[in-house]
Amino acid sequence: MASQICVPLSNQTPYYNHYRRSSPKLHSSIPRALSYHSHENNQNPSKDTLLSPLSLTKRSLNSSALALIFIGFLPRNAKASPENDLKLERYTDSEQGFTLLRPSSWIKVEKAGATVLFEEANVGSNNVGVVVNPVRLNSLGEFGTPQFVADKLIQAEKRKESTKDAEVIGVAERPGLRGLQVYEFEYKVDSTRGGMKRILSAAFVASKKLYLLNIVHSDKPESPLDTHTRAVLEEILHSFDATPSA
Repeated sequence: MASQICVPLSNQTPYYNHYRRSSPKLHSSIPRALSYHSHENNQNPSKDTLLSPLSLTKRSLNSSALALIFIGFLPRNAKASPENDLKLERYTDSEQGFTLLRPSSWIKVEKAGATVLFEEANVGSNNVGVVVNPVRLNSLGEFGTPQFVADKLIQAEKRKESTKDAEVIGVAERPGLRGLQVYEFEYKVDSTRGGMKRILSAAFVASKKLYLLNIVHSDKPESPLDTHTRAVLEEILHSFDATPSA
């Protein structure tokens, strides 16, 4: 049964092993020293056969990272205040085997394809969602590098009719529970359904299941993602992990 425990919000950005910033819009809280993973050696055709079990095609990606794309709005250069200062609390699904921080004021809703989904009150277009699907892998590393997986995500996104443009901003890898491989991605999408959106995703494989977290928020030129909200979204991203029971 899922449980929730309130915890204080931290503005600290957890560790990364690799990260490269390809856009000046990236916030300085992400270390510049981190770099992209190369996927030059990940062209083995056999990996394409893993797309279905890894759920990087219609079955999971389109029902997870690519199906949980929404729109939103925040005022330009908004400052942290009691009204917009998001408080985080711990959410744990012991049955599915994952845990993460989530905004305590956001509402849990039911949506087809999502294991759990939280929407901002009165702005349901800003969301945090998790999808869990079975796979035939023991880790994401068996499929490919973080950059290789990111490329598959973007390719699938660009195939959507509503997508005008999609670009990877950053790719990372960090250790999770018991050294679990956790891949993290950041990309932006310009869509006919709501305009520019910033998407932060994290993924890992445990117990033959793929866990995918998607954080989607509006990031339009006229109302860019403010510093405080971005820090909160990053905190959620880095909190995603398996539970001991996974």
